[in-house]
Amino acid sequence: MSAPPIEDLAAGAARGRRGGGLFRAAWGHGRTRVGVVLTALVVLVAVLGPLLAPYSPTEFVARPFETGVDGTVFGGDNRGRDVLTRFLWGGWTLLLLAAASAGLGVLAGTVVGVVAGYLRGWADEAIMRVNDMLLAFPQLIAALLVMSIIGPRTWLIVAVIAASHMPRVARVIREATRAVVEQDYVKAAEAVGLPRWRIMAFEILPNVTGPLLVELGLRLTYSIGVVAVLGFLGMGLQPPTADWGLMINENRQGMLVQPWAVLLPVTAIATLTIGANLITDGLSRAAIGIDRGVGK
Repeated sequence: MSAPPIEDLAAGAARGRRGGGLFRAAWGHGRTRVGVVLTALVVLVAVLGPLLAPYSPTEFVARPFETGVDGTVFGGDNRGRDVLTRFLWGGWTLLLLAAASAGLGVLAGTVVGVVAGYLRGWADEAIMRVNDMLLAFPQLIAALLVMSIIGPRTWLIVAVIAASHMPRVARVIREATRAVVEQDYVKAAEAVGLPRWRIMAFEILPNVTGPLLVELGLRLTYSIGVVAVLGFLGMGLQPPTADWGLMINENRQGMLVQPWAVLLPVTAIATLTIGANLITDGLSRAAIGIDRGVGK
């Protein structure tokens, strides 16, 4: 008798439960719906903002920190550029860098965690001891150190933040993998001699999507904050680029006379962070509910 196909060996019910079923269960939580609305609002502003901006982000339309200027809604910033335009242009870079950092970090951490959890033995010990060494470095301090040595680079921002995410994601996915490898469908796949990479990719990975999605939400939230902080400290995107973190740094000294140049990006970053946190919390509660057989 020939070996059954890989799809027949997998736990189909578990896969469906961890895929679309998880999203449906999470949507049943009010916090998830609120988080989606808040996140969608900020994303729309960031994506559509450049199309709606009344001026060029580098165009001078007023005196520095001047308010009540004809043709502007929120006046000028520290150099006399339109605050609304700078705000509308400054979000998409933060979203892009945060999403790329979180995605790359979660991808790398997932690969490391699944491999370590499945192989076990000396390979698991070696991988996790290196992982522990990486965890010893404070994330933000490590990012600032690398950026100060090499200099602000877009690719470097993504790489440094992703590298800081990888060991944390790996620890979570490793523990989830160690629970999955004891399941009958994994044992059946091993019994028919399927390659290890196929077992990890098609049997284990689909059944750790619950903690994986939660980690993705957490890492995205953290990435938003780090990208904004790096911009505020001058280690992110450089002037005259429109960036929310940079806007806060450039205009903080004139906040008493022109608060909008600071309040708009702060509000957007806070709203995005809260929205992402609510979505993550909803996914986490849904995953726990599914594990207990509750469904929510």
